Amino acid sequence: MAKRQKYYVVWRGIQPGIYLTWEECEHQVKGFPNPKYKAFDTEAEAMAAFADPDYPLGNHTDEPSRHNESKIEVIKAVKDGNDTLINKAVSGGLQLNALAVDAACSGNPGMMEYQGVYVGTGQRIFHFGPVFGTNNIGEFLAIVHALAYMKKNNISMPIYSDSRNAMSWVKQKKCRTKLERNAKTEQLFQLIERAEKWLQDNPLSVPIIKWDKNLWGETPADFGRK
Repeated sequence: MAKRQKYYVVWRGIQPGIYLTWEECEHQVKGFPNPKYKAFDTEAEAMAAFADPDYPLGNHTDEPSRHNESKIEVIKAVKDGNDTLINKAVSGGLQLNALAVDAACSGNPGMMEYQGVYVGTGQRIFHFGPVFGTNNIGEFLAIVHALAYMKKNNISMPIYSDSRNAMSWVKQKKCRTKLERNAKTEQLFQLIERAEKWLQDNPLSVPIIKWDKNLWGETPADFGRK
């Protein structure tokens, strides 16, 4: 029987965060004075616990599993202890306890997909696609997906996006695309309508922040196809 994925939260260690293997968690806590860490069975439980400073802490060890490496220099610097880049992130205001979203499109319009990634570890939280659409629509849907995911799992943290259009559309609660609605795009427009209704029914409860590429490089949710 396959071993179940565990999610390791480190509150007190070399670098606090959420890790997907015991080896990485152990690297953060071994030899650290009075470390605080614990394993959880689901992403939602781990993210909620990490975001809650009052969560009852404990120590836990478990068996290993596979880890997804981060895609951006700042997060790699945090793991490797590169003080220069860590200080650059801190001075630039980067929040590690956050979700980053991004979309990719093969052609515009073309086959589009989007994803959400936890900034502190580079861990993918959700992914959707491909479906025929545009990059701006994907960015819009990704933000709404992140908002709905956090509400469903009772999580509160900032969302980073590198799309000003998508952020504006979310604020207006309306996807102002000029893409034609036809048989090829019908599935996408149904998703748009669902997202717009969700925004109309739910107040924005977390900050949506523009990702600063000049300070932090590519967003950790970037698909790396440039």
